Amino acid sequence: MARRRSGISQTRGFLYSLARLLGDIQAVSKGPKATARRIGRRAAGKAAGRVLGRLFK
Repeated sequence: MARRRSGISQTRGFLYSLARLLGDIQAVSKGPKATARRIGRRAAGKAAGRVLGRLFK
């Protein structure tokens, strides 16, 4: 049975998603170089998070 998330947790998740979206929009407005850099950094961060998650399981 899934636990229900508290209101503050839901709000925090929404704000993080919104910040990520705004960062994407800002990178696109700066041009293709900034967009490519952001995509690369997001991919690297995701990969690093997975590795650390497996390491500290």
